Amino acid sequence: MKALILVGGFGTRLRPLTLSVPKPLVDFANKPMILHQIEALKAIGVTEVVLAINYQPEVMLNFLKEFETKVGIKITCSQETEPLGTAGPLALARDKLIDDSGEPFFVLNSDVISDYPLKEMIEFHKAHGGEASIMVTKVDEPSKYGVVVTEEATGKVEKFVEKPKIFVGNKINAGIYLLNPSVLDRIQLRPTSIEKEVFPKIAAEKKLYAMVLPGFWMDIGQPRDYITGLRLYLESLRKKTSSKLASGSHIVGNVLVDETAVIGDGCLIGPDVAIGPGCVVEAGVRLSRCTIMRGARIKNHACISSSIIGWHSTVGQWARVENMTILGEDVHVCDEIYSNGGVVLPHKEIKSSILKPEIVM
Repeated sequence: MKALILVGGFGTRLRPLTLSVPKPLVDFANKPMILHQIEALKAIGVTEVVLAINYQPEVMLNFLKEFETKVGIKITCSQETEPLGTAGPLALARDKLIDDSGEPFFVLNSDVISDYPLKEMIEFHKAHGGEASIMVTKVDEPSKYGVVVTEEATGKVEKFVEKPKIFVGNKINAGIYLLNPSVLDRIQLRPTSIEKEVFPKIAAEKKLYAMVLPGFWMDIGQPRDYITGLRLYLESLRKKTSSKLASGSHIVGNVLVDETAVIGDGCLIGPDVAIGPGCVVEAGVRLSRCTIMRGARIKNHACISSSIIGWHSTVGQWARVENMTILGEDVHVCDEIYSNGGVVLPHKEIKSSILKPEIVM
């Protein structure tokens, strides 16, 4: 079986992290976002993953070559010379996706984090016999999204309603699809949208089915959702393999700590924290709802909440970092500094407090 991951664009919403690496390589729960998907695909028997990409393909490929052998799966790139939307890349990668088997293939949006119930999706797809399956998830505020209206008993998709003003349902497209090769015949090689142009046509022919995603789902393409996604991911990890989570008198709630990280005395860590490889957390530090990426150092008695600390950054002693502060790679926050929602570009030193959310160039 094969799969295509829509990697796409520049990841502007996750800057300044995406100024250092393409968005799919930004760490989430201590490994690159895209690796969560590749491992889930490999686990259900996918043998080849095609990355649809238009930005920094060399960086992606060099990085993923090392994982190809580790994960034991073939990874290739299909490079766009112009942005092709969400359907165009399928036409571009057509020859890579089609083989003699006639098997369906997966398409995933690279920002989506979930439990990836892909095995169940294959069974669902085979059972309904239609041309395409999409995963949907239930949300509290459907008016912000495109809503998928389905036949309750079978999951057959009746129509799509973009940002509805009145309630038509609460299921939205979760960005995970399983498509028969025949779907590729419906897509031209031009910028097109799979959600707005391709799926409505398949639905009109009554060949599109939606499966409600069990478990959590989050699009982690922007900082606030990234932090929420981490909470949901760690919650799910607690249910599945809680042995991977840290424990001890200094840990509160769900915390993921890489085995190479060093944590000092008298810290209080959690809930919902990920501490990456090679990090150093000195004595008396307080961390909650945050990610500390590879090689970062948090000095004595610093306090960090609801923030993302980029690779190899330093937070000084008695500093306080909160309210969606995002430090890019190699940022140094001096001692006793306060950051309230500062978004700091890579390689900066912060010598004075950031009192209101702003971008520091």
